[in-house]
Amino acid sequence: MAGLFSIPPVTRRCWHVWHRNLIVFFKTWKVNFFPPFIEAFLYLFAIGLGIGTYVQQIDGVPYVNFIAPAILAISVMNSAFFECTYGSYVRMYYQKSFDAIIATPLSIEDVIAGELLWGATRSTMYVSIMLPVLAAFGVIALPLSLLAIPLAFLGGMLFAGIAMCFTAITPSIDTLNYPSFLFITPMMLFSGTFFPLNLLPATFQYAAIALLPLTHVVSIMRMLTLSSLSWTALLSLAWMAAAAFIFCVISVNLMRRRLIV
Repeated sequence: MAGLFSIPPVTRRCWHVWHRNLIVFFKTWKVNFFPPFIEAFLYLFAIGLGIGTYVQQIDGVPYVNFIAPAILAISVMNSAFFECTYGSYVRMYYQKSFDAIIATPLSIEDVIAGELLWGATRSTMYVSIMLPVLAAFGVIALPLSLLAIPLAFLGGMLFAGIAMCFTAITPSIDTLNYPSFLFITPMMLFSGTFFPLNLLPATFQYAAIALLPLTHVVSIMRMLTLSSLSWTALLSLAWMAAAAFIFCVISVNLMRRRLIV
C-alpha cells in the first residue's frame, strides 16, 4: 500500500500531454462548447424557473439562485469525471495514445498527470462558459462569482483524480457504468445541490461532508455566487486540496501498475 501513496516523479513534460488534448479538443470546438452552454439553460428553465415557481425561498434566497451554484458544481464534477474515465480509457485502450506517447521521452507518470490536468481544464472551461449564461439571468453575484473559475480547476483536479483511480482498476469500459450510476448520480442528488443539506438526517449530513466531494464544491460555489463567504469555506477548500492531492497521487501510481506489464 505504501507504493500507492509515494509521490510519483512527474515532470513539466506532462504539459505536452495537456497540450495534445487541447489541440484535439479545439478541432471539434463547436461540439465541445455547445453542451455546457445549453446545459445551463436547461437547468435554469426546467428546475430553477419551472419547479422553482412551486418552491418557496430557501433561507431568503429564490430557488433559482439557490440552484445556480449547484449547476456550476455539477458541471465541474461531470466534465472532469467523464473526461478521465471514458475519455482516458478510450485514449489508453482503443486509440493506443498512451502507448504512442510513452514511446517518446515522456514517462507514464507524465502522461497520467497530463490527463489529470486536462480533466481539470475541462471543468474550468465549462464553468467559464456557463458563468455568462447565469449572469445574464441575474442569478449569480458578480464579480465574486468569477472566483468560481479557479475553484473549478481545483474541483476538476479532485474529480479527475477520483476518475482516474476508477479507470486504473476497471476491467472494461462498460464497467465504468458502475461508478457513474452508483457514485456520481447519488452524489449529485445528496450533496446539497437541489435542496439544503440540513434537511437530511444528521448522520447523512456528516457522511456527505466527510465522504462526498461535491458537497464541498457546492458549498463554496454557493458562497461565491450569493456573496455570502464564511470561514467554513476555508475548511472546504482544505478538504478539497488534500483530497485532490491524495487521489491524484494514488491514480498516477495505480495507472503505472496497470500500464507496466
